Amino acid sequence: MNQNKIAVMVDSCTDVSEELLKEMGIYSVPIIIIYKDGEYRDKIDISSQEVYDRLPLETPRTSLPSGESISNAFNQIKQDGYEKLIIVSISSALSGTYNMMNIMADEFTDLEIKVIDTKSISYGAGSQAVLAAKLAQEGMGFEEIIQKVQNSIIDSKIYFCLSTLEYLARGGRIGKVSAVLGSLLKIKPIITCNDEGAYTIAAKVRGRAQAIAETVNFAVREAGKHVACNIAVIEGNAKEEAARVLEEVKRRIPNCKSFQEQTVGPALVVHTGPGLLGINVQALTIA
Repeated sequence: MNQNKIAVMVDSCTDVSEELLKEMGIYSVPIIIIYKDGEYRDKIDISSQEVYDRLPLETPRTSLPSGESISNAFNQIKQDGYEKLIIVSISSALSGTYNMMNIMADEFTDLEIKVIDTKSISYGAGSQAVLAAKLAQEGMGFEEIIQKVQNSIIDSKIYFCLSTLEYLARGGRIGKVSAVLGSLLKIKPIITCNDEGAYTIAAKVRGRAQAIAETVNFAVREAGKHVACNIAVIEGNAKEEAARVLEEVKRRIPNCKSFQEQTVGPALVVHTGPGLLGINVQALTIA
């Protein structure tokens, strides 16, 4: 436990790996994935590969973490000796998790709780939880950690491209007409999150190779705006492409403090399908 007794918690859509959760002491509550045959807890009862395997037969729905799982996590954190809790959530514009966490936090009076809206998705959100946990381990105070993370959120950016827009269309994240036209014309949009945390198209290119190249270009330009940054290459059933991209960004982004490769979890697979390749640029400030 850190000296200020500050815990960090995420929802599973932040895609912090199991290894990082353990290493950084981060608590996690699972999103629910709903099939016709039952409900599954994200990353606990079902894996990303199992979702990929079932997509040709059924596209499931996702739901917020259960109130019970959040309450149990709060109680465990208190039992473990913590007094304060920072909850790092995926974008409130893409999920109701942020609002639910706030409601649950207001009702739990045994911890001082702050819920942070990252206005990002997947490890774009998860990287901010890792930053918060690192600062807590270094002995930084509650309010200062919150401010540091919020500052990083403002300046950080995630870019990703998809093999198909079909699954975003099924989930209502993009219009069905746009998805069909994109498929017919082989248009591959580069997607990011805007200042409100909603999906927006940064660019449209033709073909997979060009989409990946342009995603890298966006990340390189974004990294160039900062004195220092962390880079994460995020992949969903695209490991070979991700490995090549990771080598390229290592070569082209000299001001990076750390490079990582992260994998998309089952809940996000539901909305993106196979073939996601993204790059998160997490802005850092040097003291």
